[in-house]
Amino acid sequence: MLLDGEAWASKVQGFKREAWRLETLPWYRVPSEDGDIRDFLTGRRIDPQNYSSAYTDGLRKLIAEGKTKGRVHIVTRPLTDYLRFEFMYYEAHALAGDDIRILDVTDRPNPLAGVQDFWLFDRSDVVLMHYTEDGTQIGRELYEGDPAPYVEYQRIALAESVPFREYVNGGHRA
Repeated sequence: MLLDGEAWASKVQGFKREAWRLETLPWYRVPSEDGDIRDFLTGRRIDPQNYSSAYTDGLRKLIAEGKTKGRVHIVTRPLTDYLRFEFMYYEAHALAGDDIRILDVTDRPNPLAGVQDFWLFDRSDVVLMHYTEDGTQIGRELYEGDPAPYVEYQRIALAESVPFREYVNGGHRA
């Protein structure tokens, strides 16, 4: 079943305990970010310590409710311009409570090779994220099979990754 509009919003906002995502792409094409990326490439930066948005406000609210939200992003060096841009926001999001981890596969085999982007909600609901080769999202699909393989992918991703702050401070796990 494809998830759009209200069905997607309901899934993202309606989880009980945990929302977790695996990100595998070096670039996500999000038209609303084009101007921000251009600004970033010309040297403009946000102040992560003082940054506030609907997303960070929502994260703080989730954390206050006892829920968790996290992700692992699989990367290779050198980072793409998009990943450098995204890392700027990861800093602010991590400060707001997002558990962001990085799995750098530059110098080692990818333990999740072939696994596509997905969201895992409460370790029971899986939403597969579909993208074109250039990172344009073309759909979200509620996976109707056994979530166990995705729970295992999450376990592997968490075990093989490092916290975002550790990664940017040079703590690459190889």
